[in-house]
Amino acid sequence: MYSPSHFDESRPEVLQGLMHAHPLATLVTLSSDGLTANHIPLHLQADGSAFGKLVGHVARANPVWQNTHALAEVLVIFQGPDAYITPSWYATKPDGGKVVPTWNYAVVHAHGPLVVKDDPQWVRAQLESMTRQHEASRPQPWAVEDAPREFTDRLLQAIVGIEIPITRLQGKWKVSQNQPASNRASVIAGLTEQGHTGSAADMATLVATHSPT
Repeated sequence: MYSPSHFDESRPEVLQGLMHAHPLATLVTLSSDGLTANHIPLHLQADGSAFGKLVGHVARANPVWQNTHALAEVLVIFQGPDAYITPSWYATKPDGGKVVPTWNYAVVHAHGPLVVKDDPQWVRAQLESMTRQHEASRPQPWAVEDAPREFTDRLLQAIVGIEIPITRLQGKWKVSQNQPASNRASVIAGLTEQGHTGSAADMATLVATHSPT
């Protein structure tokens, strides 16, 4: 991924925070048919290594778990907040009009080997952990054991677990660090006016907290 130094983000806690907050990842793999992309929720787990591992599952009918090149690492892309930035927001626009639109975004790339877990017990444990994580904030959290055991056992036969030990992480936070302070302030104001919730508000926060040093 092309990333000028002023957009690089390497702090593990920041990268992991985005991965936790945006678990629907794009899994890019190499097979005999070429490159393939699948969109799969993948969850970061600590395992004592420097970067941890990603765990999830795919449909048994999905060829990705059988066709991925054994010697090639996979690429997992986590996409965070993004927003179109209009040059109309820039405080420097009146000074000659030398401003253009751009797009701000935050993204994490994780690399590692794809490990297949064709084990119903492993997959059940992964599903239970994933469900607990996403149901925790609900007033009455749903749990896997709330469904009939014979029903979930049958569904487990239709999915296969995957695990990706992370060997390399790269983060890119393109959030107006290349703009002067006056433009960063006006971008924050424009994004805030555009929306108090959602991606615009999240991007305003990123611009405010990632000023160049």
